[in-house]
Amino acid sequence: MKNNTSKDVVQNIENLDSNKRLKDFAKLDKDSLLKVFNTSIKGLSKEQVLKNRKEYGANIIEHGEKKSILKRLSEAFINPFTLILLFLAIVSVVTDIIIPIRTNKLEDLNYATVIIILAMVLFSGVLRFVQETRSGNAAEKLLEMITTTCTVIREEKKHFFEIPLQELVIGDIIHLSAGDMIPADVRILEAKDLFVSQASLTGESDPIEKFPNLDEDKYSSITDYPIFGFMGSNVISGTSKAVVVSTGNNTLFGSIAKTITKEEVESSFTKGVNSVSWVLIKFMMIMVPIVFFINGLTKGNWVQAFLFAISIAVGLTPEMLPMIVTTCLAKGAVSMSKKKTVVKNLNSIQSFGAMDVLCTDKTGTITEDNVVLEYYLDIHGNESTRILRHAYLNSYFQTGYKNLMDRAIIKKTEDHESKDKSLVDLSEAYTKVDEIPFDFSRRRLSVVVEDKNSKTQMITKGAVEEMLSICSYADYMGNVEPLTKEVKEQIFKVVDELNEKGMRVIALAQKTNPSPVGAFGIKDETDMVLLGYLAFLDPPKESAKVAIETLKEYGVSTKVITGDNEKVARYICSQVGISTDKIVLGSDLDNFSRDELLKVVESTSLFAKISPDQKAMIVAALKENGHVVGFLGDGINDAAALKSSDIGISVDSAVDIAKESADIILLEKSLMVLEEGIIEGRKTYANMIKYIKMTASSNFGNMFSVLIASALLPFLPMTSIQLIFLNLIYDLSCIAIPWDNVDEEFIRTPKNWEASTIESFMIWIGPTSSIFDWITYAILYFIICPAFISNGALYKTISDTAIIQSGVLQGLNMKSAYEALFQTGWFIESMWSQTLVIHMIRTQKIPFIQSRASASVTILGAVGIIALTVIPFTPIGDMLDLLPVPKIFFAYLGVIIFSYMVLVTIVKKIYVKKYGTLL
Repeated sequence: MKNNTSKDVVQNIENLDSNKRLKDFAKLDKDSLLKVFNTSIKGLSKEQVLKNRKEYGANIIEHGEKKSILKRLSEAFINPFTLILLFLAIVSVVTDIIIPIRTNKLEDLNYATVIIILAMVLFSGVLRFVQETRSGNAAEKLLEMITTTCTVIREEKKHFFEIPLQELVIGDIIHLSAGDMIPADVRILEAKDLFVSQASLTGESDPIEKFPNLDEDKYSSITDYPIFGFMGSNVISGTSKAVVVSTGNNTLFGSIAKTITKEEVESSFTKGVNSVSWVLIKFMMIMVPIVFFINGLTKGNWVQAFLFAISIAVGLTPEMLPMIVTTCLAKGAVSMSKKKTVVKNLNSIQSFGAMDVLCTDKTGTITEDNVVLEYYLDIHGNESTRILRHAYLNSYFQTGYKNLMDRAIIKKTEDHESKDKSLVDLSEAYTKVDEIPFDFSRRRLSVVVEDKNSKTQMITKGAVEEMLSICSYADYMGNVEPLTKEVKEQIFKVVDELNEKGMRVIALAQKTNPSPVGAFGIKDETDMVLLGYLAFLDPPKESAKVAIETLKEYGVSTKVITGDNEKVARYICSQVGISTDKIVLGSDLDNFSRDELLKVVESTSLFAKISPDQKAMIVAALKENGHVVGFLGDGINDAAALKSSDIGISVDSAVDIAKESADIILLEKSLMVLEEGIIEGRKTYANMIKYIKMTASSNFGNMFSVLIASALLPFLPMTSIQLIFLNLIYDLSCIAIPWDNVDEEFIRTPKNWEASTIESFMIWIGPTSSIFDWITYAILYFIICPAFISNGALYKTISDTAIIQSGVLQGLNMKSAYEALFQTGWFIESMWSQTLVIHMIRTQKIPFIQSRASASVTILGAVGIIALTVIPFTPIGDMLDLLPVPKIFFAYLGVIIFSYMVLVTIVKKIYVKKYGTLL
């Protein structure tokens, strides 16, 4: 194969797409490739790191350009709701400012409408911009708490060490082992049984073996090249050294992200919020024209009717809905971070609260995750230092992912060095020759070592069944004998006894003088000599039983899905209160039909000897049965299940692929932490659904009220500016809802989104407020206004030119004052009813007595009511064409509001009885 020079490649590197760039790199030999990036097998120098980062960019995938401040401002201010307000402001400028000036009727000049509308737009936009900026910053800070690293070697350190993923640069020499996610596009320099899953790029589930050399250049796709590893894929087994050739957006993964916009799956919560918005918009599109024509025909003033209709549209649109939802999610994420729970995806909070089944591995969640080597035994169950010595050599010299058992073996050996001289300096007495890394199909790991006398031996450890299948002999007290059926039965008897005590047992075997380097491989794992076995104990956590019982109280059942054997799993689960009456093994699952699987996952709480694919299968079956499933995992074999679950939960100490697959990261591997997250998720969801249902029902009720008023009253029940101002103050009083208290009863059960409940809630609760609006209309029109404005005369009997002759309103047009007092009365009553109904709707209990809102909700609501009640007595009231109401009005108002709250309580009880829940 003809090689390009490194100079040719480096001249064109910035003009090539990802595929072309990688194919050119494939044509270079290793030395030429390293020269391209001024690197070597010893790694980059400190100066070259800075130079390469500046020249080729950071290792960051930008999912679209970061929004500028200007763009974020425009998005905060330009939306359907504010566009309606701005349109109304333009109309008001024409009717209230331009026309009076041009017709020289300066007495009709009115800036109030424009000022209030613009203030409302400004407030809504600024509040949303500030809140979303804070939410974005909070999310970024939370994600910084999760550390994803890769292993590199650099000139100044002279050994491999870990750095954050984003600090990796082109030319870095990295080390890969089982469990690692490949952090960039890399060219393989050295590899030992390196198998990589490229499912994230190609969709192929089977791992691909990677090699440092290319025998031919006839591959149909760049992903078929065995000399490359690609960002986003993950190492299943083996080890490798590789050089980084592309980072960030220039990787194959990055180029795909730039050219293909993958639409995110719409969550049930997003669908629910959108459905509410569309319901209100549909009502608006139907009702606004009706209100416009009724008012135009009955009042004769089409301009005023148009302004009022637009005001109704404003009243029906939930201006604060995006801000309230964003605030609830951000507040929930921040609260959860304080409880050692990091939310990677804000929308997953709803799934957290809705979760009713938690699937979890055994190790580290219900056990201490602190494996201790309890016994090192020969084949007859006698303690043997020789077994410990061989186990140490295997665990110490293997270069893959050192699991808890490896660490336990090393620690036990080091602790016993002072007692047994044969354990001293084993790492110096032997040198590593070769190895076969662990993989999930073989379930064993082999290391070849050589002593000072040039004797080589292969030491293999792994699951007992798999180890017995490759052993033909057994060693006892230095005597090697055939591995007979009787010896195997004795071994299984000892292993069973240890398993019954909750211990995990692995076997250890040895083979002298295996194949030499280059010819050594899996074929050597035959006719081995069984030495003995190792027994490990990972005791159950003291908190696990309490946590599982607590989760059950919150409506979440716990299912254990483990790759461990059924006896160890049964012992641990029985200690923490998980039913072990029925255990399903991985071998059983393969024989189930689809219908049988759906039934089995419902009735079983413990699954043992489960493969990674089977974990995902169990999760999928539970989801098909209608459950919202959470999966807690931290291993390579958990990635598929994490992806397939409704909410993937991992821990900060997990392998990279598990963390990347998860929606939620726990900073402490404990079910108690998970309980706190579930509670916070349900609180967050509760406060969002409160606002949505309050807004929907309140707006729906106002629509009914306005419809009747438009048909029967000879004037508008409220002017457009009054409606807009009322809406502004009410929205202000709602911004504390994300911080509201939530009833314990609501938190106790999982809550999933049901959009259908919004419409039923609107129909039941909304018209209830209209009843008291109509009563208010009647009292104002037939009692209050005649008594204090027209000496008992009703509006239609008053002359258009009649003037009030005495009192504080002396000199005002009687009809205008009649209208203004009526509008003021409904203005105040609307604020009182809308605000106080928040306390009725937020709980199924009796408000103020059995359940109280948070101080912030109560205070803001009270401030809103006081402000709207006082405004008619101030100069602002004059600007809004409001009049001071008489004291007797508040007596009527008290009766109306009290009756309204009683009726809402009754309707609420009936609604809960019919539908099972209020929220």
